[in-house]
Amino acid sequence: MATEPCAGCGRDVSIAGGIANFWSFDTDSTDGLTLELADGSEYFLCFACIEELPDNPRAEDVTALGAAEDPEDTRS
Repeated sequence: MATEPCAGCGRDVSIAGGIANFWSFDTDSTDGLTLELADGSEYFLCFACIEELPDNPRAEDVTALGAAEDPEDTRS
């Protein structure tokens, strides 16, 4: 399974599918998605970070996710 870092918290997020799962037919799920904001910027975020965003998020809101990260936080 492939991974990509979350633009908010920096954790590796699993991405299901692709060539890695072609022969195994694994049904693992992706733990994040790419959001395109109103200004045209795109960010790949884990679901936990997406839930932290306000309605109508801006690039500054995504940047603030990493700045407010608690080192004891165990989100995945």
